[in-house]
Amino acid sequence: MTESIRRSGEYENFENPYQAPYEGAQQQASASPVGSSPVNPEWPPPPAYEPVTHPTQQQPAQPPYGQPPYGQPVVEPTAVWQTPAAAGAGGGNGGGTALLTPVGAEPGPVGRKRARGPFALLAAVAIVAAAIGGGTAYGIQELTGKSEVVSSSTTTSVVPSSKTGDVATIAAAVSPSVVEVSATLSNGTSTGSGVIITSAGEIITNNHVISGATSIKVKTSDGRSYTAQVVGTDSKKDLALIKLENASGLKPATLGNSDGVKVGDTVVAIGSPEGLTGTVTSGIVSALSRDVTVSTDESQSQGQGGQGGGNWPFQFGGQQFNGDTGTSTTTYKALQTDASLNPGNSGGALIDAGGNIIGINSAMYSAAADSSSSDAGSVGLGFAIPINTVKADLATLRAGGSDN
Repeated sequence: MTESIRRSGEYENFENPYQAPYEGAQQQASASPVGSSPVNPEWPPPPAYEPVTHPTQQQPAQPPYGQPPYGQPVVEPTAVWQTPAAAGAGGGNGGGTALLTPVGAEPGPVGRKRARGPFALLAAVAIVAAAIGGGTAYGIQELTGKSEVVSSSTTTSVVPSSKTGDVATIAAAVSPSVVEVSATLSNGTSTGSGVIITSAGEIITNNHVISGATSIKVKTSDGRSYTAQVVGTDSKKDLALIKLENASGLKPATLGNSDGVKVGDTVVAIGSPEGLTGTVTSGIVSALSRDVTVSTDESQSQGQGGQGGGNWPFQFGGQQFNGDTGTSTTTYKALQTDASLNPGNSGGALIDAGGNIIGINSAMYSAAADSSSSDAGSVGLGFAIPINTVKADLATLRAGGSDN
C-alpha cells in the first residue's frame, strides 16, 4: 500500500546520510495524515521555536546568556528544518525530515569596537588627570591672583630629571628665589636671608632676623632693592612673613614636602652669610626631628646687633650655642644638615636634589666662644625649619601671625 502512492524515482536521488536508518519510519510517516509528525522515540524532538537563523546574520548587540563575550568566535548551530518538498526533487506529502546543519557565525566587528572603547576612555582620563595634576597650582594662581598662591610641589622637580642632584643646576634654578634681608634695629643691624613664595613679593624668613626692626630692606639676586613691611610673625616657630613694596614679576620658589626627606639626602643651602648674597653650599640631611630651642624674647635679637641672623642663640641637646637664649623660649622640630651655614644664612633656603624648598635655615653652631664674625664658622651643625611647618603656618602669618 505504501508503494502504491510512491512516485517513481522519488527517493532514489535524495542524498541523505540518515536515509537508511529511517527508511522504514519515512514510509510509515507517509501513511500518516498530512502534516502529522513522525512518531519514533529515537528521533530528537523538534525545537519549541522556529529556527530561521541565517548564517550571515549579524551578531546581536548583547550576546545571550551563557555565550562567549564580544570579540571571540561564536559558533552556534543554524537548524534548517526541511520537508521532503523542500529537500527532495519530487516533493511529497509525507512528514518532515530534520536536517541539522551547524554553521560557524563570524565574530562581529561591533565587539572589537566595544573592547577598545573603555581602554580609550581610560587613557583619555589618565592624560587629562596628569595635565590637571601638573598644572593645578599654576592654573589657580593665574585665576585667583599670583600673590595669593604659593608654588607648591610634592612630586615634580624644578630641575630636569637628568640634572637631579647637580648643585650648579639647582643653584641656577633657585637662586633667583632667595633674597638678602637687612633689618635696621635700635642698636644696629641684623642681616639674614629670605625665600620668595609669591611673584608679588611675599617672603618667608626667620622671626629673629626681623624682630624689633624699625625698617627692612631686601635685595634680590639680580641686585634690585626693595623696602619691605612685616605682614605677620610667629615667634614660637621662629617664622615671619614680610611683603615687598611695589614688587612684581619675582620668581617664587617651589615648596616641596619635608615629610618625604630621608637621612642622607643631598641638600643645597642658599643664603647671604655676612652680606654675601647668593652664597651656595651643599651637604646632606644629617638627622630628622631634632628639638631646637630658641628665644622668643625680642631683646635677644636686638642684642645681636651687627651679627643678627647667623648668631641667633639656640639650645640643642641640653647645651647653649651662640649665647644665652634667656628665659622665654620655644622648641620646634628641625631638620639637621651638615651643609655649611654661617651668620646671615638664617631665613634662607634648604633645597632638595630636585630643586624644591624643604626647609628654612634657622640656626647654626658657631665654634667661636665670643660669636664674633672674625672667628665664627660652620662646623657642619645646622638646623632648618621643615617646609611643611611653614606651609601649615602660612595662613596664620598672612592674618598677622600668632604674636598679634
